[in-house]
Amino acid sequence: MTYEFDADTAVVEVEPGIFRGNVHDRWNVGPVPNGGYLLAMAARAIGAKLPGRELRTITAHYLRPARCAPIEIEVEPVKEGRTYATAMARLIQEVADADGVVAKREHARVLATFASPDARPGPEHVRGTPPELPPVEECLRGPMTDAVAITHRFDTRYAPETGGFFAGNLSGRAELRAWVRFVDGREPDVDALPLIADALPPPILNVTTFRWVPTIELTVHVRARPAPGWLRCKFESRFVFGGYLEADGEIWDSAGNLVAQSRQLMSAGTE
Repeated sequence: MTYEFDADTAVVEVEPGIFRGNVHDRWNVGPVPNGGYLLAMAARAIGAKLPGRELRTITAHYLRPARCAPIEIEVEPVKEGRTYATAMARLIQEVADADGVVAKREHARVLATFASPDARPGPEHVRGTPPELPPVEECLRGPMTDAVAITHRFDTRYAPETGGFFAGNLSGRAELRAWVRFVDGREPDVDALPLIADALPPPILNVTTFRWVPTIELTVHVRARPAPGWLRCKFESRFVFGGYLEADGEIWDSAGNLVAQSRQLMSAGTE
C-alpha cells in the first residue's frame, strides 16, 4: 500500500542534484500548500543525496507561496564529513507574471544536516515531559474542512482546554495540545516529522483570530525515531508583538520519547 504522504512527497532525480516532484492540493491551507509539506519534500530530495544518513535538523526560509504544480528541487552539498553531512536545496516552480511571461521562481531555500541514524553516546539531562493530554477518546476531534485540505489527512484530538477555538471558545492562551496520527493509518517516522511540525493551526488562534498567519521560517530538530502509534504534540506562542510571532513545538511518541522540536517565525499582521 502506498500512503498519501509517501506518494505526494515522492521526487525523482532527473539530472545530478536536480529532483522533480508534484505539489498536491491534499496538503493545502486554503489555496496554498502547507509549508511543512514542502519541507518534507525537500528533506526527501536532500536525503536521496546522502544515503545511510538520517535527518537531524532542517530549516526553510519561505520566499513566496508555492502552487499545486510540478516542482523542481535543486540540491547542493555543502559539506560531508564522517559524522554529519549538510546540504542546501532550492524549491523552484514556473510562475507567470502579469503579462503572462513564464519564468522559474524560487519559492523556498532549505538547509539541512543529516547524521548517522544511531544514537550518539553522551550525557543525559532531560527536564521536559510529554504534554498532558486526556485519553484520546476524551479529547476533542479536530474538524475536517475542505477549505483546509490538510485537515483531512490527520486524525487530530485536542485537549478540551485547548481545542475549543474551533467553536469560538478561545482559551486566552496561545497553546495547543493534541494527539495526532495520519488518517490513512501510516505510522510516524522521521520523514513525516517536518510535516507534522507544521500540521496544526497556529496556536495564536486560541487568543485572537487572524485570517492568515504565513510562515517566514521553519526549523525542525529530529531527536529520535518515532515509535508506532499516536503522537503527542504541543505548540505554543509566547511572544506576539510587532506584527510577528513564534510557535515552539514538541512532538513526543507513544513510548514517551521526544522525537522532534520545532520553531517557526510567522507574520501576524492584519493585512
